[in-house]
Amino acid sequence: MNTIAGLIAFALYLVSTLGLFLRLKGDGFFSHKPIATILLPGFAAVILHAFILYNQLVGISGLQFGFFDAASSVTIVISLLVLGMSIKRRTEVLALIILPISALTLLAQNLTPSSYMLPYDAPQGLKIHVLVSLIAYSLLGLAACMSMVLSLQNTMLHNHQPGGWLKKLPPLQVMEKLLFDSIVAGFIGLTLALLSGFIFLEDLFAQHLAHKTALSIIAWLVFAILLGGRFTLGWRGRTAIRWTLGGFISLMLAYFGSKFVLEFII
Repeated sequence: MNTIAGLIAFALYLVSTLGLFLRLKGDGFFSHKPIATILLPGFAAVILHAFILYNQLVGISGLQFGFFDAASSVTIVISLLVLGMSIKRRTEVLALIILPISALTLLAQNLTPSSYMLPYDAPQGLKIHVLVSLIAYSLLGLAACMSMVLSLQNTMLHNHQPGGWLKKLPPLQVMEKLLFDSIVAGFIGLTLALLSGFIFLEDLFAQHLAHKTALSIIAWLVFAILLGGRFTLGWRGRTAIRWTLGGFISLMLAYFGSKFVLEFII
């Protein structure tokens, strides 16, 4: 069942990606279609992807929550946010980036057995910590995608290339506002994730958690400094992009880096 549903969802991701690409390229047929129509296969793919993930996560003894399961969870949330924004905000380029990534995580999730179990009798606080962490990673992952698009916008403007795909994007000020809205929401989520970890986990600096905790705290500091610089010094443009990507890389290494090492190397 999951294999057939997975293939359908994978195909829907590709259909939506192709439609978005042709629309942004200026294809007459797709340019005149309502954006919601182009995004519909993407929404269907995300819903089916979530259904597949749920069926795979729920096992006999607990929740199977391995590396690719976590990656799928994050990309599902980001995809849903991006698709929703694209209806009103002209952020189709973001969808063009994230939908193929979601398709790849879906494929990897179905081809790779899960190797991490979260028992049903695990403390409720641990489950809250995992959920809040995933939401925070998703929001800050969305911010990282926005920062890459913002970098493209900045480069094209500095090179005096105002045409092409640049016209398909929201104005620079709107993109920056969306970026910092995502960072603020993600920073709040990351703060709650760290607090819940300190409260509910016995030892966040145990050997298998030390690197994850240290890198998560570094990421929190990076985003705290970025937001402080934004609201006190007016940081924007390339400075905001560098700090956003730096914080997200630290966060990725904290969660997915440590998860990869524990599941596939050690």
